[in-house]
Amino acid sequence: MTTGPPPLLTRPLLLRFASMVGASLSFFLLLSVVPAYAAERGGGGAAGLATGSLMLATVLGELGTPRLVVRFGYRLTLIAGLFLLGAPALVLTVSGQAAWIAAVCFVRGLGFALTIVAGGALTASLIPDQRRGEGLALVRVVSGVPSLVALPLGLWLAERVGYGPVAVAGGLAALAAITFVIGLPNRANPADPANPADGTEQPLGVVRGLRTGALLRPVLVFAATATAAGIVVTFLPLAVPSASAGVIAVALFTQTAASTLTRWLAGRHGDRHGSARLVLPGLLLSATGVLVIAPTTNPIAVVTGTALFGAGFGITQNATLAVMYTRVTAASYGTVSALWNLAYDGGMGVGAAGFGIAAGLTGYPWAFALTALLMLTAVAPSIRDRQVTPPSAHPPAPAADPR
Repeated sequence: MTTGPPPLLTRPLLLRFASMVGASLSFFLLLSVVPAYAAERGGGGAAGLATGSLMLATVLGELGTPRLVVRFGYRLTLIAGLFLLGAPALVLTVSGQAAWIAAVCFVRGLGFALTIVAGGALTASLIPDQRRGEGLALVRVVSGVPSLVALPLGLWLAERVGYGPVAVAGGLAALAAITFVIGLPNRANPADPANPADGTEQPLGVVRGLRTGALLRPVLVFAATATAAGIVVTFLPLAVPSASAGVIAVALFTQTAASTLTRWLAGRHGDRHGSARLVLPGLLLSATGVLVIAPTTNPIAVVTGTALFGAGFGITQNATLAVMYTRVTAASYGTVSALWNLAYDGGMGVGAAGFGIAAGLTGYPWAFALTALLMLTAVAPSIRDRQVTPPSAHPPAPAADPR
């Protein structure tokens, strides 16, 4: 008798989704509000310091979270992350001093790092292997919708009720999410022999992970597309003539819609035929989209290019993460989550900074064309990856001391 695929929406995964919504609301509700509050109290420098401290702490936290997961487990690490994300927000407006705001942002950044790395590893352990691609696509939708709503909502509320109530609302959203985490497992599923839960298996450390080609190659490919994502989001409104404000809105919406759709399609295709074979097409589609954007005075080119880029970005998001999870055991899920998020955050930051310099020297069209060319350097590791590891292979990662 043929049995169907295992259920995806289990009670633990639904609980995890609820906690994910709380964390996403807390982070994105204040993402633009805090810099605005800092700028009002201390000027543009204070706003930059607030955002800078938040992102610095996030990157540092992502590096250290896998070790915390090994020692304390998914649940306790995630609870700590939600607490650090939420509690400081409650006292954000106690002082308007730049140092105080930066300190609050730094602690919240550490908390956010714990939630995305430990939470990502926990979520992966709750998704059946046979439906990993589809499950990861659904995860991105669940986490993405609150961010789309909360980001503009935060500033809208701050203008009407003030910064204090919005900060408290953001803090309470994260703290309330803790109640859903309590019912989640602290380790991988003990009933699954592929997911050891007794702590005897040493996970792959972050440093060792970067030295492991099976993980480094997908990281490099995803970082290349994430670099372009930071550029498009940051500079498209500046590159397109101001008279075409409607074009920018349509283009950015099209990019988001395309990436959401292709994440889902890539997940379903990957579950049936393997995700590794999607990495190179996703990269090429992303680079093509950036190249098409280059004639920024042409509205059709801008909208078409962002659609193509969004489609390729969605594919690489899903495919690279799914591939990385298949190449380790559950003990190293935290490391995979950390490496992938480092590629995301680091790629977006480096891309925006480098593009700003290039655009100042060459102008926006040539800077977009140069970006597309640089993205193609990731073709080499993607081809090498297809040659070394068949799409259907699921080799375990070697044991290593966490570092």
